[in-house]
Amino acid sequence: MREKLRVAAYAVCVRDGQVLLARSPAEDGTPEWVLPGGGMEHGEDPYDTVRRELMEETGYHVEVTGLLGIDSFHRPFARGTLLSRTTDHHHVRIVYSAEIAGGELRDEVDGSTDMAAWHDLDAVPDLPHIRLVDVALRLWRERPAAGRLADERA
Repeated sequence: MREKLRVAAYAVCVRDGQVLLARSPAEDGTPEWVLPGGGMEHGEDPYDTVRRELMEETGYHVEVTGLLGIDSFHRPFARGTLLSRTTDHHHVRIVYSAEIAGGELRDEVDGSTDMAAWHDLDAVPDLPHIRLVDVALRLWRERPAAGRLADERA
């Protein structure tokens, strides 16, 4: 089985009861909301990654205000034809809190997301979104000292 590790950094930006999210197509092409952020480039510090990714995906400059925690999980799956190999994907996602420091909201052009928007925190459960959004909002609300939710498993 092929193994693939992806390390990424994301930010929870909340203001006036709303959270900033970006929209990305799922594997089947259906749009779903994600936390703004993304993969680290080789040699890049995660702090710089989250600031770069937020600018690319939302148009905002952010000030990182804290480290909320780490989300780690893996899952094997096969892609493509019947002859393709199964890949064990391991995702390590560093979650920060951040505040908007400048810029203007805009959508990403030619990137992994197609829209950025503020959403009421109460409306998030009804939005089509990935698991990381729920995990990150729990980290933001609960602020566990160890940076990991007690009932979250890899």
